[in-house]
Amino acid sequence: MTITAERTVLPPDDPADHKQLAQLAVLVAEDGEPVLVSSSGQSIKLPPAVYEVLMQTVAALHAGRAVTVAPSARRLTTQDAANLLGISRPTLIGLLDAGRIPFEQPGRHRRVRIEDVIAYRDRRRKQRREALQELIRETEDLGLYDDND
Repeated sequence: MTITAERTVLPPDDPADHKQLAQLAVLVAEDGEPVLVSSSGQSIKLPPAVYEVLMQTVAALHAGRAVTVAPSARRLTTQDAANLLGISRPTLIGLLDAGRIPFEQPGRHRRVRIEDVIAYRDRRRKQRREALQELIRETEDLGLYDDND
């Protein structure tokens, strides 16, 4: 993945900062159009993509997790796409050849849209979750699942 700049932000240690982060978490969770207001009073509506990043960042920091922002290209090499999915490049090539993930081949090398890679990743996660839920149902039906709640 072509990364132009990467920045990691750690959750705050100062209790006052953590309190402000908690207040911010409540604010970003509110409905309505998000607006950024400068110190001079100028305001601008936040685009949905920026607001989504802000919400995820605030939630992660509030939960005590570090956040890394790493811009990447919209078209990935097959190696970058494989890295994003956590699979080998040959496995990714098999998925491309099978038509599971669309790709473009403007020259000798294939390129994969990051949106398509993320969509495939999300579909696989959903399938795994559903399979796990089915397995839990089956083990409960057989009396093999011990729920200690």
